[in-house]
Amino acid sequence: MTAVMANGNWDPALSRLLVSLEEARQVLPSSEEEFGFLSGLLQSKELHALVKVHNKIINNGKDEKFHPTVSNSMQIALDVLDVIAPKATSNEDCKNLFILLQKPHIQGLLCAHDAVAQKDYFPRLPEIPLEVDEDEETIKIVQLVKSSEPLGATIKTDEQTGKIVIARIMHGGAADRSGLIHVGDEVCEVNGINVEGKTPNDVLKILQASEGTITFKLVPADSKSGLRESKVRVRAHFDYTSSTDPYIPCKEAGLDFKKGDILHIVSQDDAYWWQARREGDRNMRAGLIPSRALQERRIIHERTQKEKSGDEKNDDFDREEIATYEEVAKLYPRPGLQRPLVLIGPPGVGRNELKRRLIATDPDKYKTPIPYTSRPPKHGEVNGKDYFFVTREKMEEDIEASKFIEFGEYKGNLYGTSAESVKSLVNAGYVCILNPHYQALKMLRTPQLKPYIIYIKPPTFDILKETRNAAYARSTFDETNSRGFTDEEFHEILHSSERIEFLYSHLFDEVIVNADLSVAFEQLVRVASKVETEPLWVPASWVQ
Repeated sequence: MTAVMANGNWDPALSRLLVSLEEARQVLPSSEEEFGFLSGLLQSKELHALVKVHNKIINNGKDEKFHPTVSNSMQIALDVLDVIAPKATSNEDCKNLFILLQKPHIQGLLCAHDAVAQKDYFPRLPEIPLEVDEDEETIKIVQLVKSSEPLGATIKTDEQTGKIVIARIMHGGAADRSGLIHVGDEVCEVNGINVEGKTPNDVLKILQASEGTITFKLVPADSKSGLRESKVRVRAHFDYTSSTDPYIPCKEAGLDFKKGDILHIVSQDDAYWWQARREGDRNMRAGLIPSRALQERRIIHERTQKEKSGDEKNDDFDREEIATYEEVAKLYPRPGLQRPLVLIGPPGVGRNELKRRLIATDPDKYKTPIPYTSRPPKHGEVNGKDYFFVTREKMEEDIEASKFIEFGEYKGNLYGTSAESVKSLVNAGYVCILNPHYQALKMLRTPQLKPYIIYIKPPTFDILKETRNAAYARSTFDETNSRGFTDEEFHEILHSSERIEFLYSHLFDEVIVNADLSVAFEQLVRVASKVETEPLWVPASWVQ
């Protein structure tokens, strides 16, 4: 017995059992033979080994288990990429880390780490139904402290029962954080006031008049689904002001935004009203915005009403897409992989001069594709330097095969820019500069090229006329005579600009107003630098 107790590696539970057995020996109704067998069993090495294995399995090595210290390593990695991106071109360590963090197996490891840390692998079992008497309803009492922050829930009248029910819970709001109120819960009382037969507006008045703690008496919904935020980000292509929207379920719950804002869509459960936050907004409570389907219906209705009222019919209304939201993700710059810069704008706005000046700053870095033509070479022209000279039949064949991003005919000869020439410059590591016709945007804006589209916009008529005349600008509308612009041509520039913006403004990444050429050029240089060094929002399909 003493020898067993002296063994420091012996299982303490077995030792305590043996001591208890010895102490109770005189009172146990057992023979010496039975006692000897039990004592020997408790001291056997085989039993000790089995108990040791059992404890290891039960404890799952808890003493040696590693616990994750964070559950958002993917987000941390993205934040690190944001910080080191500007330094990746000049610092070798930053460059190596920048490339490493974007490798698929590293991102897969971080994603798996977060799933384990958040226990996202656990099966989600259905709720256990409450067993209640047929004539008895389960009631829950919920108390929330009223503050300047909205409660974060909207209510409605159930069409079938006429009861007041919770219509939606705003992500991050007070009701959501409480974890006690769910969509579908029936509201019976608010601060002791029975709401049966009342309208949602009546209930809102009770809430507005309440101070301090608000007490709800609720009948739980049959099923409760947890609020899981989506990770969708979108760029908005229209302005929205909730206070002027007559159809929003709750104006206080609305989220205002401007065209071009990046929105984090946290819930798309409602077909007509999404929940969203502005990207980077520290306010955790989500707000209501019209869904894509709702906004598209509104735009179509608005256009139909304009046509019915006798307003001038605009054929551009028949364009293929109606811009509302575009799903986006961040694209991080990578050494050796340059995004083409595409200058879009009306003829005569100054795109050619801006392109020429930008290329002149670094001809070894900025390149423009060599155009193709069906005309014969002029004296001194070199094939592959000034133009690629091909037969008209060959150009027509390639045009039919959609190999040109743009093409046209002038004085009986075809001219065009091939998609392959753009890809060749990009693959060679150059920054490709393009100023195509705006109709070429659909062929250029692809996941393969990932262009950055800059709209060169004219100023107002007076400034346009004043600046061009002061600079002795030559008209681009007359290729036979060198002369200044006419007022009619200035109006044509502005009219063309309006049409381009109506059709394609949702595709623009940047807008530069060319009121003063030197100022516009400085802006262009800053934009070109930003595209090379900063992570920027692009269509989500470009980074998948």
